Amino acid sequence: MASGSAGGEEYAPAEDTFFLADGIRGESGASALDIGSGSGYITRILRERFPLVVGTDIDFRVLCGQTYRTPNLVCCHGASALRAEFDLIVCNLPYLATDRIADVATDGGRGGREVAEGIIDTVPGRLREGGRFLFVTSSLSDYRGLIRHCGRRGMGASVAARKRLFFEELILVRATGR
Repeated sequence: MASGSAGGEEYAPAEDTFFLADGIRGESGASALDIGSGSGYITRILRERFPLVVGTDIDFRVLCGQTYRTPNLVCCHGASALRAEFDLIVCNLPYLATDRIADVATDGGRGGREVAEGIIDTVPGRLREGGRFLFVTSSLSDYRGLIRHCGRRGMGASVAARKRLFFEELILVRATGR
């Protein structure tokens, strides 16, 4: 799940982060954006293949305390403060289905979609023509609803990979602009 929290704690990379890292290893281009960059683990990997990498997180304290330092950081919700376009945008969405949002890094709200849809809404206009948007979600959330939401925002989306864990299945969704 996205790093950062309402309390400013940093979440160490976990299974979902490593799953996203595996999903982006073959990607390359001129620029990449990591939404919810937290520890900076994913931005570190992106910097191997993209000359320009930007990381965002909603929690300023998390950005200041990154384990894997990222040079270009912006404190904002999703990509809302950015006007640049990127070849690749990635996000380890907060996808836990919760009745209330106590931790912005993990709690996705109703159906695990409420927070995720708000983040997805910031992507159109920041994705270069032919660009890719990859995000991690879970079988415990309404991932099909997130795919439909991408469609409503002008992006074609489908499941790119799955990883079975003990209690859930992690799902990597790949969306592209139309």
